[in-house]
Amino acid sequence: MAKDELATKMVYQARLKRLYQDEIALQLKDELNLSNIHQVPRLRKIVVNIGLGKAADDKKILEVATNTLRKITGQQPVRTKAKKSIASFKLRAGSTIGLSVTLRDQRMYEFADRLINVVLPRLRDFRGVKSSSFDQNGNYSLGFSDQSVFPELSYEETSTPHGLQITFTIAPSSKEQSKLLLEKLGMPFDDKKGGNDG
Repeated sequence: MAKDELATKMVYQARLKRLYQDEIALQLKDELNLSNIHQVPRLRKIVVNIGLGKAADDKKILEVATNTLRKITGQQPVRTKAKKSIASFKLRAGSTIGLSVTLRDQRMYEFADRLINVVLPRLRDFRGVKSSSFDQNGNYSLGFSDQSVFPELSYEETSTPHGLQITFTIAPSSKEQSKLLLEKLGMPFDDKKGGNDG
């Protein structure tokens, strides 16, 4: 690898990560009256899931869902398996029930940037995301009913629709602190009507 190529690789940093480190972290420290920069809430990981349910046996849907996750995240998804057998759902332990990708560091910030600034504005009649989708640990989940809003996918790749869920894991944090972090990263919340997901 050439020296200038290596230098470029070392210097590159996702836009949103740079913004967080240079501005947002300091703003949060002051606004939340924290004594230490390490107490400031930060994105730890983003998990993108597709639950397949009964469709897990359909090779076409499995292929489409795998392609969706690979294209929108830049990572090969991992198949999630059932831990228990549930007779009423005709589910056997060890059978594939979904797909998952865990994003960290640069890829996590790049994905968050595209989601906030490209994907969400493409939603029809979009007024903001729900502020009620935080869990008690301050993690935030966002659901999409189909994958067509992601510009990385061609029309043919969205002809077999499937939903997906995106979870932002934030630490150390409370619901209020997590919301403030996501707002500063550009997440548009609609507090008046509870917002809407895809």
